[in-house]
Amino acid sequence: MTTITRDVLAGIDAGGTTFKIGIAEPGGPLLAHTRIPTTTPDETVKRSIEAIRGLAAQVGGSVTAVGVAAFGPVDVDPASGNYGTILSTPKAGWSNFPLRQKLSTALGVPIRLDSDVNAALEAEMLRGAAVGTSSAAYVTVGTGIGGGICAKDRFAGRPKHPELGHIRVKRHPEDTDFAGTCPFHGDCLEGMASAPAIKARFGEPKDIPGSDERWDIPAFYLAQLTNALVLLFRLERIILGGGVMAAEGLLDRIRDRHAELMTGYVEDQPADQLIVLPSLGRDAGLYGALTVAERSA
Repeated sequence: MTTITRDVLAGIDAGGTTFKIGIAEPGGPLLAHTRIPTTTPDETVKRSIEAIRGLAAQVGGSVTAVGVAAFGPVDVDPASGNYGTILSTPKAGWSNFPLRQKLSTALGVPIRLDSDVNAALEAEMLRGAAVGTSSAAYVTVGTGIGGGICAKDRFAGRPKHPELGHIRVKRHPEDTDFAGTCPFHGDCLEGMASAPAIKARFGEPKDIPGSDERWDIPAFYLAQLTNALVLLFRLERIILGGGVMAAEGLLDRIRDRHAELMTGYVEDQPADQLIVLPSLGRDAGLYGALTVAERSA
């Protein structure tokens, strides 16, 4: 029989490909964590609940609150009747799914939900690559492209959240015929530079060498986003995370394209100081979810 020795928080980094689940004490490091594939909504939630209970028992903890960092679009307004519901999404089967409600019914503890990128940004500002800043952005480049923005200690878009992945971008001169993969907009940023877009043109991103010049194409599109973020918000830090950013040399390509496109205009700091990878690495979203949980504890 497991002895309960402490109160703990649970976090769910609910991504379009994987749900990461972790347990920690408030403000502390991960005590235990696991991941499950994102399949159907009901199966994924069922396995997440089992994982939370199993991990809590493993560390001898009683879960007092759960934080969810969810892929979007998602209703993040606590005053909304649909709070915590996944909205119209390209992820098959997940549109209009009441994620927070399903978790709350099963677990019976306070559950707070935010977008995955807002949560990751908050964690990076508290303990990662954006510590000491008051204006920063976190962008994830993976199955989709999303971003959270904090300008002068206020998160942009609340009580909703930005949808940076669906801005329109100028075509790369060697990428004029590709239709784009976004089911809503075709050749928006997500449709041109996400993992599915790269795969549709060139094959699996993980199989493309970092030295391959084809990486200049997604770098060109992502640099348009970093330009826009600087021009709109004059940010102190732009953090680029997600699976695509694991590609060797991609960060440097984006920095180079960013500087070229800015042409020296309002460059408050060098691109290698402005545009960085997450200090919390692939756990940024999970630490973000735990940070969200602390607000409910």
